[in-house]
Amino acid sequence: MKIKHHFGVYGVCFQDGKLLCIEKTRGPYQHRFDLPGGSQEIGEGLTETLKREVLEETGYTLIRYSNSRIYDVMVQEEGQDFAVHHIMAFYDIELDFEGPHKSLPQEVIDGSNDSAKAIWLNLEEITADNASPLVLKVKAELRGFSELDMTSYKNWKVK
Repeated sequence: MKIKHHFGVYGVCFQDGKLLCIEKTRGPYQHRFDLPGGSQEIGEGLTETLKREVLEETGYTLIRYSNSRIYDVMVQEEGQDFAVHHIMAFYDIELDFEGPHKSLPQEVIDGSNDSAKAIWLNLEEITADNASPLVLKVKAELRGFSELDMTSYKNWKVK
């Protein structure tokens, strides 16, 4: 089986018991909740990528980041003869909610990225059926569950 590697940088914004997520429109996490973030562009550092991706996918400016950590998962889509080794850098983030956007945008207007909208979710709303492995990692991290060590998703279903 062939392994494809993907590296991305993601923001974890957890406030008042809710996690800021985006709804994916493309890729293996299509129609699932994911974290705001994504791949580096040429010449970008990790935090530059984080700032750009969070703004593109949520409409909010990142004002503070901390607590960087690295996780990875192996995702094999149902019916595919390859797996994606997804390596992810997570940062806890604080956003500017007082700037030009006082509430989360309902939809991302320009369609230039793979996010349909940003949404706040209670941890109880996050399940293996509606979330990406990244969001499941954060839920496990916040809850301290053993699923934090889950690193392989075979027969992953793209919705």
